[in-house]
Amino acid sequence: MSSGFNTDVRVGEQVFHVQTEDRGPSRPIIDTAVYQNGRVLHRRSSNYGQFAVSDEFDADALRQRVEEQHRAVIECLRSGALDADIAAATEQASRTAGIQVQLLNANSWLTAGTVSLEVEVVRRWERQPETGALVEAVIEGAIHETRHSATSDDQGRVKIQFPLPPLGRGDLALVIRAATGAEKDEIRFSMRTREKATQAGPTQ
Repeated sequence: MSSGFNTDVRVGEQVFHVQTEDRGPSRPIIDTAVYQNGRVLHRRSSNYGQFAVSDEFDADALRQRVEEQHRAVIECLRSGALDADIAAATEQASRTAGIQVQLLNANSWLTAGTVSLEVEVVRRWERQPETGALVEAVIEGAIHETRHSATSDDQGRVKIQFPLPPLGRGDLALVIRAATGAEKDEIRFSMRTREKATQAGPTQ
């Protein structure tokens, strides 16, 4: 990366972070992104491939181009020229908001008749840990469908362990649910055979 700029910009009550980078000789692109709370709300890219092979090219001239694009995006942000783009990106983010539950040890959660689950709960958009989410696990199709629960820590992690219960004759599945407030998510692992209780891929 030849050069780059980072600036926090306050517009009214909102604070945005503007980052501009030169992607380097292998990718002659100047890329500017406007962030808010870790979300990319606007991106502008320009290719300087022709400039890179011209006689006018040098490091100082390239740095000036990077700085000019950085300042231009900041000016658009302050003038309101990006309001529509930011509003659209924010609306899209709200549609993809919520939590996501993941089983980290999907290939090894059942050993010697013991279910050991390593679960992670994150915010879908920011991919940040969700603290305090209630996580429940149950073997659907067991003779007694007992629910086992725990609360995610500050890393969004949960460990749940319990003996594999006696299994019934119908379809079997490991079901893991997470909830925080009104937000919920669920993953389901079909168990191919009762004897081995192995799992297929998750379905949501």
